[in-house]
Amino acid sequence: MNNDNIYIGTDIEEIDRFKGKTPEKDKHFFNHIFTEKELEYCFSKGIPSQHLCARFCAKEATIKALYSLNISNVYLKDIEVLNKENGVPYIVIEKLPNIEVKISLSHSKKYAVATAIIIK
Repeated sequence: MNNDNIYIGTDIEEIDRFKGKTPEKDKHFFNHIFTEKELEYCFSKGIPSQHLCARFCAKEATIKALYSLNISNVYLKDIEVLNKENGVPYIVIEKLPNIEVKISLSHSKKYAVATAIIIK
């Protein structure tokens, strides 16, 4: 066994929290949480609320995993959830370039969930 430490965060939210929100009407709300790339991605989908909620969960889960590392100066907007060409989501935190976060997202009609894992 190696000496790596594993830090985990999980979050679950109701998708209805994001239902009916638009970039025009809810600009302040979105600007506090999401990047332009994230909003473009989510609003390119048939049901944007599912994707917005899943990304919100990913950000919250990442913050929880970072707290386990005693890192508390990272906020929702600092965390960007993007997708590789094959659709696999990944996390970018520009202010923490040496931290790699593995993320898993899922949603049903009612809930979205995310788990973030950091191995150091």
